[in-house]
Amino acid sequence: MFNSSAVLIVVDVQNGFVREESAHVVPVIVDLVDRWQGAGGDVVFTRYFNYFGSNFERLFKWSKLMGSPETDIVPELISYANKATAVVDKTVYSFFNEEGEALVRDHGWTDIYICGIATESCVLKTAVDAFDCGDHLTPWLIEDASASHAGQAAHDAGVLVASRFIGPNQIIKATNIPWANLTAA
Repeated sequence: MFNSSAVLIVVDVQNGFVREESAHVVPVIVDLVDRWQGAGGDVVFTRYFNYFGSNFERLFKWSKLMGSPETDIVPELISYANKATAVVDKTVYSFFNEEGEALVRDHGWTDIYICGIATESCVLKTAVDAFDCGDHLTPWLIEDASASHAGQAAHDAGVLVASRFIGPNQIIKATNIPWANLTAA
């Protein structure tokens, strides 16, 4: 039986964010989600949706991810998303919008494992928001199951900043997830 206080948040692994610089992380995430769901754990996927007049369009002049197929979860993860505890659509960086906060509260999750794209933005913001939610949540950023579509330097910067925000011991590798602590005796 999987520990019901843990959840895996898969952030924005969507067609529009998977590029040459980030594609290597997809098989790592597929394996992680497969093992997590196979053990009976909760998994939540997020999908980012841009919109006309957003700050991304206004300040960055970026008008991508406004519709399918860019906003679709990558084909390798669709079957897992269909079995997920939830798929949270968002127009902000973080999973912690109203729906995300309600899911955490309603399910009683306290260990928030985070992976996805992009390490330096949506993954980072989700980890920091989990940290900021109070003493009842513990964020874990899964470094090798996260990537940046802007390349390795952006990913490394995200990991560095995350370690400063949530603590260096909260940055882990997929192979170092404490599965013994996630499964009940």
